[in-house]
Amino acid sequence: MNRLKAIELQLEPLRDQLKSHPLYSTLSNMNDVAVFMEKHVFAVWDFMSLLKALQNHLTNVNVPWTPKGKGSTARFINEIVMAEESDVNELGEAMSHYEMYIDAMDQVHANTSPIGLFINAIENGDSIENAAKKINLEAPVLAFIQFTMKVVNSNKPHAIASAFTFGREDVIPDMFLEIINQSKTKNDDNSYSKLLYYLNRHIELDGDEHGPISLMMVDELCGEDATKWDDVLETAKDALKFRLKLWDHITETIVQLNAKEVQNT
Repeated sequence: MNRLKAIELQLEPLRDQLKSHPLYSTLSNMNDVAVFMEKHVFAVWDFMSLLKALQNHLTNVNVPWTPKGKGSTARFINEIVMAEESDVNELGEAMSHYEMYIDAMDQVHANTSPIGLFINAIENGDSIENAAKKINLEAPVLAFIQFTMKVVNSNKPHAIASAFTFGREDVIPDMFLEIINQSKTKNDDNSYSKLLYYLNRHIELDGDEHGPISLMMVDELCGEDATKWDDVLETAKDALKFRLKLWDHITETIVQLNAKEVQNT
């Protein structure tokens, strides 16, 4: 059994927990979807830090430019960057996936003010922790972001690739399929068409293109280095555990809000 298959086998229990998470069954109306998006948007945002960290390590973005010497890994990451940063939306307009998500939030009347204020604070030089304090970001969401940045700041391309691949690209199709399947049984597709487009686009890209490319990238970055493969496994496990904690938090928030609504009626 090759190393990638061995890692995926060891991650299977965590992936199964994500796929069967109670979050999906809590998305019973547009208000629930809006709450989900208001929390999840921070994961959409910090995904780009993983991607850009990989681009910094695997390509040369400095001027004057010099060759990096790893054409295959550079191609892997540049293909993903192009899609994530300049894909086309449902109208055929060039747009990043983050911007598509914000548009989808607007369509379901989700509150985009916190993520906007958070990013403005980052742009103005605030640390992630200070930016989080300014919007009273919940601890589980902040912990998710902090884990991402810890991996990014490790300066270990193989570890960053692990969080990117096993914590995002390789698991996103399963998670988003569950969201779509659950939502379709309870809601009118037209009321959240932008979100459906975003989710379907990720399923298409991550399942058919980015996922396989990311696996090849991990394999090339680790080679025969057993220590790197150990790092990959541990980082992947941690990435999935933090995702589960984020899903737990969103589920609890939705359940509590719905319970309050029932009490007030």
